[in-house]
Amino acid sequence: MVLLSRIYTRTGDDGTTALGDGRRVRKNAPRIEACGTVDELNSVLGLAVTAGLDGEAAEILRRVQNDLFDLGADLSVPEKSPRGRNARRRPPLRIVPSQVRRLEESIDRANAALATLRSFVLPGGSAPSAWLHLARTVCRRAERTVVALSRKDRINPHVQVYLNRLSDLLFVLARRANDDGRNDVLWVPGGSR
Repeated sequence: MVLLSRIYTRTGDDGTTALGDGRRVRKNAPRIEACGTVDELNSVLGLAVTAGLDGEAAEILRRVQNDLFDLGADLSVPEKSPRGRNARRRPPLRIVPSQVRRLEESIDRANAALATLRSFVLPGGSAPSAWLHLARTVCRRAERTVVALSRKDRINPHVQVYLNRLSDLLFVLARRANDDGRNDVLWVPGGSR
């Protein structure tokens, strides 16, 4: 359970922040960059939900938003945290394969009714679709920050898989928000020459 009685602590005024295991790191550390980008993605999903998505899509994204908090918690506790006075009393929260499977099931359900693609899709069509495309691009950036982090530090491999699958889901939901793809804005190669 989380208990927040004070919002400001002043502990970050020196440019550092605490990881989930209590260690302090610079606010521009790769792990913090990854956590921050996941947080940004979650905020964009909040905008997408409020933009008028249908009930099922909104429900899927609210579950995803909760998963993204799990994912941020996963990233905030390094795989090999030191033991000591700040060591955790319970195991850290980790992304698990069942969370990825749920994304895949949602992709399959949403994709079943979509019109077949014959070109790449430009972001737009409807406001909800545009927000979902923005969320997809932020998700891809989050994935890149996690990949960069994994080159320096060990991470839970399910984090990368989750983000990769989530970007696919966001693409499918963006098409669904465009009347099951019928109102997608399609790329016309060289069309503005």
